Amino acid sequence: MEGQNVEELLAKAERDEAEKLQRITVHKELELEFDLGNLLASDRNPPSGLRRAGPSPEAELQALARDNTQLLINQLWQLPTERVEEALVARLPEPTTRLPREKPVPRPRPLTRWQQFARLKGIRPKKKTNLVWDEVSGQWRRRWGYQRARDDTKEWLIEVPGGADPLEDQFAKRIQAKKERVAKNELNRLRNLARAHKMQLPSTAGMHPTGHQSKEELGRAMQVAKVSTASVGRFQERLPKEKAPRGSGKKRKFQPLFGDFAAEKKSQLELLRVMNSKKPQLDVTRATNKQMREEDQEEAAKRRKMSQKGKRKGGRQGAGGQRKGGPPSQGGKRKGGLGGKVNSGPPRLGGKRKGGQHRGGKRRK
Repeated sequence: MEGQNVEELLAKAERDEAEKLQRITVHKELELEFDLGNLLASDRNPPSGLRRAGPSPEAELQALARDNTQLLINQLWQLPTERVEEALVARLPEPTTRLPREKPVPRPRPLTRWQQFARLKGIRPKKKTNLVWDEVSGQWRRRWGYQRARDDTKEWLIEVPGGADPLEDQFAKRIQAKKERVAKNELNRLRNLARAHKMQLPSTAGMHPTGHQSKEELGRAMQVAKVSTASVGRFQERLPKEKAPRGSGKKRKFQPLFGDFAAEKKSQLELLRVMNSKKPQLDVTRATNKQMREEDQEEAAKRRKMSQKGKRKGGRQGAGGQRKGGPPSQGGKRKGGLGGKVNSGPPRLGGKRKGGQHRGGKRRK
């Protein structure tokens, strides 16, 4: 009995070992193509088992995925391995399959104004070392930033320049100059971004941080500052000779959200009455003014047309005739300023003309 039990145990162990080997050994008619750099396995075998599975091929799909994954893991175990912090890892080779990008390729960053100028003039940037020698501290320090070399912000005494106000705070002046430089750099950065995105600056009525503003810029900034109040500049004081700003809009008035129900009811009823009325709402005063303006424009156009005709006719000259008012050497008589008469009127061909120079012809009134 004991010998039979031992034989059964050995047979069971062999069957278990065979099952384990069957689990890690997969037979395929066509070998899979592996790309271990991307952990990719391509199976070109026809899915014959899926056709026999019927309407529910989930079990066949799971078995197929399991077999292909087992083949990929078998290939990974053939790679050279090493131990890193009590873990066994394998070195993956370089990937051979080019996978598509998740996001589009980034566009090149647009050039700033200085970069465009440098490219136009052929200026190449010179690389500078980050560390420079500081003679004051006697050691190498950074060229810019915190604890930089020749840092003048740590000085406890500043010499007053010649010609400057002796009572002026030089420390506050230095801090203000630094703030202006920072603001100027920020403004240039915003301009570069706006130029790159083809947009306008956030504020076109602002003042430059350099302090050099023109008369138009100061006037625009003052006007924007005055109308920035809740009353749109209505109660702002004006200078003695200051003119009223042009193009200042009116502040919109909104009805209260609650409280005045009578006024809201009246406005809604009036709106419904206007919508339901079949007669159009006619503003008599506006219509009359419009008609008068049109008539005045027509009269002005007629007068302008008549004046142009008179100018064209006045420039013509007669072919033969006498001219009154011309020089006596031309065979005519001159009346007017030198003892003659001057008549006004549109000129005509072949007639007499009084009051102008004409060769041989006369003009009637």
